Amino acid sequence: MASTPAASSAAAPYIHCEDLFKIYKSDELEVVALRGLDLKVARGEMMAIVGASGSGKSTLLNILAGLDTPSAGRVNVGARDLLTATADDLVEYRRREVGFVWQQTGRNLIPYLSAEQNVEVPLILEGRSPGQARARARYLLEAVGLLERRRQRPDQLSGGEQQRVAIAVSLANDPPLLLADEPTGELDSVTADEIFRLFRTLNETTGVTIVIVTHDRAIARRVDRVVAMRDGRTSTEIVRHAAFSRGQGELVEEFAVVDRSGRLQLPREHLDALGIGERARVELTGDHVEVRPEQPSEQRPLPWRRS
Repeated sequence: MASTPAASSAAAPYIHCEDLFKIYKSDELEVVALRGLDLKVARGEMMAIVGASGSGKSTLLNILAGLDTPSAGRVNVGARDLLTATADDLVEYRRREVGFVWQQTGRNLIPYLSAEQNVEVPLILEGRSPGQARARARYLLEAVGLLERRRQRPDQLSGGEQQRVAIAVSLANDPPLLLADEPTGELDSVTADEIFRLFRTLNETTGVTIVIVTHDRAIARRVDRVVAMRDGRTSTEIVRHAAFSRGQGELVEEFAVVDRSGRLQLPREHLDALGIGERARVELTGDHVEVRPEQPSEQRPLPWRRS
């Protein structure tokens, strides 16, 4: 099985984002998509990023894919600094170091080419001979269980089969990183399970690092770790451990994320349950910190609200 975050904690992270910002500007509007995000991903890890629409998860994935550039902060993938990379650097990065699977199958495949030819395209663009490209394409199609369907065009394949071909295409040049943006969003639950099992098999057999963006929080039992995003920052982490010694098949724990500035996002449902608004009392009590709502007797006008 691929290295888990705990097993890889001593090694430098393969993906390292620190105080990452992304600001989109137009003549009349400024949108801050990422607000000082911190994230570390170990080499060989299979992890997921979840969050509501507008949380910044797709923006983060596009930056990691080299499709977008950050406004400020730090973002390294392996030895490559994506903040200072030139346009030519990013082209080379996208061709050789990262594979990408989109939710919409039409964005992954060329409709008039067969499955085999789709996998061959990135190989031929990299200068492989036709024989080498064909051999690699057939190897990958066999790995995703579609060798016998290699001559079919995308419109002759099911949605799940199209995504399998898309995964083969993304791995054509043997990149160390695979990114997937809602790869099962247009699939039924049974087919989605098959795709996630395929990701896990590829992760274990090839060691490829896999980052999946999804709305589906049930993904926690399919990956090593789930990072939830809210308002452009990481808010919580769900980590899966083996726990056979305790009579359980596995142990799933959820943690709030503390960034390097000491900021911590409490789950929204906890804030709502306690009625915590703009301020809260935080106290160190023994070996833990207590967070309590402000009492009515403690409430007073905030300085910026004084008339």
